[in-house]
Amino acid sequence: MTAPTNTQSHACPGAGAANEGCPMSQMAAGFDPFDAPYQGDPAEALRWSREQLPVFYSEKLGYWIVSRYDDIKAVFSDNILFSPRNALEKITPATPEAMEVLRSYGYAMNRTMVNEDEPAHMERRRALMEHFMPENLEARQEMIRELTREKVDAFIDTGRADLVDEMLYEVPLMVALHFLGVPEDEIATLRTFSLAHSVNTWGKPSPEKQLQVAHDVGRFWQYAGQVIEKMRADPDGQGWMHYTIRKNEEIPEVVTDSYVHSMMMAIIVAAHETTSLASANMFKTLLTHRDAWHDICADPSLIPNAVEECLRYSGSIVAWRRETTGPARVGGVDLPEGAKLLIVQASGNQDERHFEGGDTFDIYRDNAVDHLTFGYGGHQCMGKNIGRMEMRIFLEEISRRLPHLRLAEQEFTYVPSISFRGPDHLWVEWDPAQNPERADPALARARQRFAVGAPARRDIARIIRVTQARREADGILGLTLEDARGRPLPRWSAGAHVELCVDGYDRKYSLCGRPDAAGYDVAILREEDGRGGSAHIHDAVREGMELKLRGPHNLFPLDEDAARHVLVAGGIGITPIIAMADRLKALGRDYEVHYCGRERSAMAFADRLEADHAGRAGVYPADEGARADLAGLVAGLQAGSHVYACGPARMIDALEALMAGRPDCTLHFEYFAARGAGLDPEKETAFDVELTDSNLTLRVAADRTLLETVEAAGIDLASDCCEGLCGSCEVRVLEGEIDHRDMVLTRTERAGNRRMMACCSRSANGKPIKLAL
Repeated sequence: MTAPTNTQSHACPGAGAANEGCPMSQMAAGFDPFDAPYQGDPAEALRWSREQLPVFYSEKLGYWIVSRYDDIKAVFSDNILFSPRNALEKITPATPEAMEVLRSYGYAMNRTMVNEDEPAHMERRRALMEHFMPENLEARQEMIRELTREKVDAFIDTGRADLVDEMLYEVPLMVALHFLGVPEDEIATLRTFSLAHSVNTWGKPSPEKQLQVAHDVGRFWQYAGQVIEKMRADPDGQGWMHYTIRKNEEIPEVVTDSYVHSMMMAIIVAAHETTSLASANMFKTLLTHRDAWHDICADPSLIPNAVEECLRYSGSIVAWRRETTGPARVGGVDLPEGAKLLIVQASGNQDERHFEGGDTFDIYRDNAVDHLTFGYGGHQCMGKNIGRMEMRIFLEEISRRLPHLRLAEQEFTYVPSISFRGPDHLWVEWDPAQNPERADPALARARQRFAVGAPARRDIARIIRVTQARREADGILGLTLEDARGRPLPRWSAGAHVELCVDGYDRKYSLCGRPDAAGYDVAILREEDGRGGSAHIHDAVREGMELKLRGPHNLFPLDEDAARHVLVAGGIGITPIIAMADRLKALGRDYEVHYCGRERSAMAFADRLEADHAGRAGVYPADEGARADLAGLVAGLQAGSHVYACGPARMIDALEALMAGRPDCTLHFEYFAARGAGLDPEKETAFDVELTDSNLTLRVAADRTLLETVEAAGIDLASDCCEGLCGSCEVRVLEGEIDHRDMVLTRTERAGNRRMMACCSRSANGKPIKLAL
């Protein structure tokens, strides 16, 4: 979609005396993750950083803070340069007295999967991953549901409950213990131990509190050792820890004794603390956003994506840590070897550069699953799908049985932490007389079954109403769409598209109105030789109809800070381009627009373009003898110009060839049709793919795409169009020759053979390829 752009530097690179007059430098110098703003809302507390200083040094913490989505993802992607070795370091140094207490218990916490370097990390992860695969988790759904129902049954007729104490802490702990194969008879003790471990690692305890925490952590360490010894005496025991112990006996050089003890302690925390906090955040968020809550109660199929949006908007894992093993560059900032990084996923999860209206909560968001709450790459949370299962079942059971649930008046409190966040208590109220199961007892045992893994995009759609249908030009239908319930639609940015779902046809259309308008405007060209979707919409859609809509999502974003913009549209490609022109005019930027078409009568928005952008717009109808001089346009570009083009393949191809001679400028493009990226199994060749980050080798069959194969192995990979148009499923190629079938990469990028689109591209010769995934 876009050629590489140069790394941008920042005028205000960080805190320090040389920049003490810079407001951003002052913000950086004053940043403290234990202050109220960050503890209250970390994403909002770092909005200034995302907007102006995405990488800065915190003198109080001694860490570089990383706040933007792409930078965080890049750090997670490279476990060699950005080592996880400091992920479990105490953020508040232990006092000598606390250290002495820990030594008295024989405390010897070692590396775990969370903070272990390669190659040891991936060797152990691969050896112990089997229990976490989606097909092996499926059977646990019933156990989770029964535990949940037992808790709900106990309080459903009381009218008031603390969801944390009554359900959201204990059920995840019991699920974790069941998964591990650990006895369930000491839940209260384990809760104290788990909290102590979290405070010890990520909190800011006082010297007095450190002593108490040290005793609890020491007892936790000893308890873990005792449980392991009991497990060793039961060689046929079930659960992941029994499996780990057997692996310790089979391959002691990979799964060592110290590793078993350390993982026993660490995973009890990891397997339930994060899910408990995330679930509390989820209910707090949904009960605050009542429209979303009501929609879920009415349509449980929305639950999987609602869970992902809750994890994005208010996840339990706020930030994680990395340390550079050599000089590195992040977000345009040079970092030395040994630099410690606090990568704030909560901030990246609300980055407008990746999520349209990122600071707003929207359960219909079609890329919510892109969130970084589970991390990314080789160290991505192994237990992510267990957490998803639990949260979905919690939400389905409560929303079905208590749709009239509401938050009680309360003051929320949180344990101070740089990395974890969730309320200590969550009081809710309801009228038991209104419980639906009193009228229909069967509701108490009804169920909605969700497939294990990331949600399916087909289930993510809001209901909209067509408020206006009009002729925009010959063969072009204009529609104005508004929320069917009269709610505001999500914000969008120039270049964004939506997907209309009409009678089994799902088709993407760029938004072409003004972002401040109440509704969405789209313009749809009737394509008689297409796949039937546009013709059906022309024939069937009428004013007043209700349809389903996905999005908005922006895969063709406008760089608003470029020195100069040149916008080029061909035919119906005017739809994103006119929105860009409107935006640039509103911002007072330097731009020009060129619009080509066969006949003026079939050129939508030609009159509006000439009227609203007079002096900056050129309209070239071929039937009037007008023709755009693309070669002259490119030759006359100012250095640093950004060219945005949308239209037919021949126009994009011509511009791409011309722009090859202008390395001082940047071309961004979007096709509005795919070029036959679909599979023909009879003509395809199977091939092997090595995923280096995941340490897996998979076979891509002739009748399956690389994307489908990767997802079946339990690896989340973002995707959208599945036609090679959008670039969402891009992966980095390390070795192998690629048969590029996408319409995203430039010719230069294809020749470089370093990137590919997993939804459509394949091995060019059937030989193995190697990917960074």
